[in-house]
Amino acid sequence: MLEKFRSAKEAEIARLIELEKTHGLPAPYAGERPDFMRALWDKGPMAVIAEYKRASPSKGQINLTLTPEEAATAYAAAGAAALSVLTEETYFKGGLDFLTRMAKAGLPMLRKDFIVHPLQVVETAATKASAMLLIVRMLSSKELRDLLALGQAFGLASVVEVFDENDLEKAQGVSPDIIQVNNRDLDTLKCDLAASSRLARYKRADQIWIAASGMMSRADVSRMEQAGFDAVLVGTSLMSGDDPGATLKELIGVAAE
Repeated sequence: MLEKFRSAKEAEIARLIELEKTHGLPAPYAGERPDFMRALWDKGPMAVIAEYKRASPSKGQINLTLTPEEAATAYAAAGAAALSVLTEETYFKGGLDFLTRMAKAGLPMLRKDFIVHPLQVVETAATKASAMLLIVRMLSSKELRDLLALGQAFGLASVVEVFDENDLEKAQGVSPDIIQVNNRDLDTLKCDLAASSRLARYKRADQIWIAASGMMSRADVSRMEQAGFDAVLVGTSLMSGDDPGATLKELIGVAAE
């Protein structure tokens, strides 16, 4: 599955390479970015990162009618700590412009995409995003370290995503500030919260840990909090309902109890 995603990014990377040759790459965003890590700490002990996710390979179309602006407003009003914004176009029906459209909510934004090339980091830095996703399994240790450092140079936080113990060992080799455990099995596309529960024992006190995928209820969020996670990233369950804001309030209610 990850190789399919990598292939889908080839045209984007080729476009960026051509822009670099003609000195046409966008300039880094010069404004202040909301602090992604601080937002998660401040909403502790369990913060919710609310995701704008229109479609996915596992679910197909989820919600194509809710606009980025509507989602950002609803999530902010409901108490989200940050926003996760799918920008991948082929499989998730996202768009880079969503970062601009959702920025008015004032929350830090995570660019969620398949970032495998330095020029994608440069492109991310030209937006109002505060953080970017780096998937360990798609990168060599050197690539991971280099992309992490480049993001830091632009003032971008990096959410380093792992699926299992091997990914986690590789991730810890570059000492990231933020680790995200994805509960989805890439072969079956099914979610099992046991992945987060199993890896939680390796959590370092100086890191923020996020549990992602499969959070469908208050009980799920509570389970991740009890396991020691600092935050959860929730997308499908929010986008699937009639009122994403109301659903988010329910999830946050668990964290506040």
